[in-house]
Amino acid sequence: MSNPLKKLASQTAIYGLGNVLPRFIGYLFTFVLTYIFKEPAALAPNAVFFGYISFMNIIFTYGMETAFFNFVNKSEQKERVYSTALISLLVSTAGLSLVLILFSAPLADLIKQHGHGNFVIWCVLIIATDTITAIPFARLRLTNSAKRFAVIKFANMMVNLAVNIFYFVICKRALEHGDDSFFASLYKPEVGIGYAFLAQLIANLVSIALLANEFKGFEYVFDKVLWRKMFFYALPLLVLGLAGMINETFDRLVLNYLLPGNIADNEVGVYSNCYKIAMLMAIFTQAFKYAAEPFFFNNAKDKNSQKLNAVVMKYYILFCLFLFLGTMMNLPWLQKAVSENYRVGLAVVPILLMANLCVGVYWNLSIWYKLTGQTKFGAYITIFGALITLVINFMFIPKYSYMACAWATFASYSSMMVVSYLLGQKYYPVNYNLRSIFVFTGLALGFYFISTFYSDMQSILLKLFFNNVLLLLFGWIFYKLEFDNLKKLKHLDAN
Repeated sequence: MSNPLKKLASQTAIYGLGNVLPRFIGYLFTFVLTYIFKEPAALAPNAVFFGYISFMNIIFTYGMETAFFNFVNKSEQKERVYSTALISLLVSTAGLSLVLILFSAPLADLIKQHGHGNFVIWCVLIIATDTITAIPFARLRLTNSAKRFAVIKFANMMVNLAVNIFYFVICKRALEHGDDSFFASLYKPEVGIGYAFLAQLIANLVSIALLANEFKGFEYVFDKVLWRKMFFYALPLLVLGLAGMINETFDRLVLNYLLPGNIADNEVGVYSNCYKIAMLMAIFTQAFKYAAEPFFFNNAKDKNSQKLNAVVMKYYILFCLFLFLGTMMNLPWLQKAVSENYRVGLAVVPILLMANLCVGVYWNLSIWYKLTGQTKFGAYITIFGALITLVINFMFIPKYSYMACAWATFASYSSMMVVSYLLGQKYYPVNYNLRSIFVFTGLALGFYFISTFYSDMQSILLKLFFNNVLLLLFGWIFYKLEFDNLKKLKHLDAN
């Protein structure tokens, strides 16, 4: 019999390469943008508009993707379910897009992006093309067309990256160097970071072209009775999705809205790009999530399932602690990922790293209400976290700016984690190794705080040397305390 933990690790790696690697490459390029646009305010529209895109994607899809998965598995007329879901999104997307485009100028003023009505139009078209491809992508996942799914996603990223490089590296540089060339004429300074939206739109259009076969080969039928069932099934998911997105991206939008116009753009630009330094842990969690959910469900009936869950939780946390400590110990050189004017916001990085660890733990814990059918608690906990995010942001952003955003994120995710653990122990008790988790968490935080005592050291090389001695010491302690346990895991078989 195969070792389930080895299988989980390998699946996490596969999903990381197939689904998360493109996202990671995209994040790397955003750091390049901080050197192309050295003033943080220039990148603020990028953070603000993509934040609104995240929200509007949820509204435009209104849970129909999940409804499609649910109903297609219960119906013998699978093409009818697919057609109904697809037509629903095509019609609603056309209507919503038209309204938003007609009011693009006042909408730009409403979100404090004056004179950027064209950005609103491009972003609406990004949302529309995202929505149009949602059900075709869901169909690929349903039919286990994982390779085609991954290839199209990867192609989307590569086109996006290529267009960004074309405008920001080739055309912008040609204009700044005073070249009287065709490339220089293509770059308009007043558009600036707006070319990033154009790049995403072009990439989405390429995805639609690659998905062409998913829009044909079946009869377009709209089943009104079926649609009503799907819509009312999906409606609560819309509320949940919006609450979840408040925890993920709403802080940048509130930051932009609450601060005076003369400093808002700078603060948003600084915070959103320093936030990305902490995203390595979030990217790992995303890869882990793709593999872990089927793992937990597939092993739910195993007599050792709860023991497996506890082991997975422990080593997930320990790996994230390595990521936390590795990032913080090497921040003296990792900070160079963003240009100098952005580094004033680096104080948010440790807070956001721990926030991402907490949300990963919460996601691991959430399996209890999925396995027991108590999914209503998932909604309650998510809304609870969203309320914490909103209250802290609205109360403290005017005084503490983006530091309030970072602490709000940590407070929200850590509270969700604690509440989920307490409820889980009542409805689906798992004997987590809390002693080991607390010991290693304390060690990681302790080593980090030790490193702050000599953070003003002039020599960066000496600082990095001492920091990585602490990191190696953490690794050595892990080896000494966990070596025997790791040996036992090698012989762990699924029953």
